[in-house]
Amino acid sequence: MTKKNPNLTAEQKLVFFEEGTEPPGTSELNQEKREGSYYCANCYVKLFDSNTKYESGSGWPSFFQSLPEVFETKTDYLLGYARTEYHCKNCGGHHGHIFDDGPKPTGKRYCNNGVCLVFKPKN
Repeated sequence: MTKKNPNLTAEQKLVFFEEGTEPPGTSELNQEKREGSYYCANCYVKLFDSNTKYESGSGWPSFFQSLPEVFETKTDYLLGYARTEYHCKNCGGHHGHIFDDGPKPTGKRYCNNGVCLVFKPKN
């Protein structure tokens, strides 16, 4: 069962629990360059370190690696072809899709909806 944070916005609920997508280019996190960490906006589990974030040109915050064991994946055919969708392992909230067009060393692109993330700068 998915755990729901009662303080989420309507847009966050749509993305987390109905596997929606925020419009590309709308996340303030696209421009975030500071050192720090990214957390699930639903349950606050740490998901990514800032040193794995990169500019993919996709319009969404992108990372080439997540922290270990924080996501579960499933295959999504919504657009008529297979994509790997990922969800927070702790709360079940949908975050985005993983593609094989990222940079080295992993070659992965975690294409994450910005509304699903909270950034905390390093002190």
